[in-house]
Amino acid sequence: MIASERFERAAVLGVAVAEETRRLLSRHLEDREEGADGTVLVDVPYPDAAVVATLLDVAAECFGERGSSVEEMRQAALETLLQLAGFDEESQLNRGVPGREDG
Repeated sequence: MIASERFERAAVLGVAVAEETRRLLSRHLEDREEGADGTVLVDVPYPDAAVVATLLDVAAECFGERGSSVEEMRQAALETLLQLAGFDEESQLNRGVPGREDG
């Protein structure tokens, strides 16, 4: 397999992981809590929580995230995934999403 094929496959996998994370979090956003600083706490029950944790572990490894704990690494990976998956207004994945004016 040539390098460009490997890069393309990795990119497709990255988008798939980001989208699956977004889908799982979206399912549970109705019961979210928002802190004074704008931080959103989403309670994701089992079995979805196990899937989200695994996705975050894969993303942390892929992105080379470091931290003093597993939770810090997962939080850093989550922030990057949310940007990729379109929760960040500047994400390229927001283009073409039904209901969005810029799509």
